[in-house]
Amino acid sequence: MEAVLWYVLTGTRGGPNRVRLLQAIDERPRNANQLAEALDLDYTTIRHHLDVLMDNGMVQKSGGDYGAVYLTTDQVEHHWETVETITERVE
Repeated sequence: MEAVLWYVLTGTRGGPNRVRLLQAIDERPRNANQLAEALDLDYTTIRHHLDVLMDNGMVQKSGGDYGAVYLTTDQVEHHWETVETITERVE
């Protein structure tokens, strides 16, 4: 998981936004629209990054498709120290 975190959060152009997304979800689980508002990003951008994070096992959704709330996975929680290290480098 650590290698996945490093690649998805630093090895791609969207890494900084994905770091912000993970931090926002960790702070409080929210749906895509709430995340778009909180991070001042376009809804479709948020959805794209959420899909990438889901495909890599970093977030999961709870509830129906439209109003689904996103949460960090247990794997990410277990490696949160790595996320914090990445955050320091990205900021």
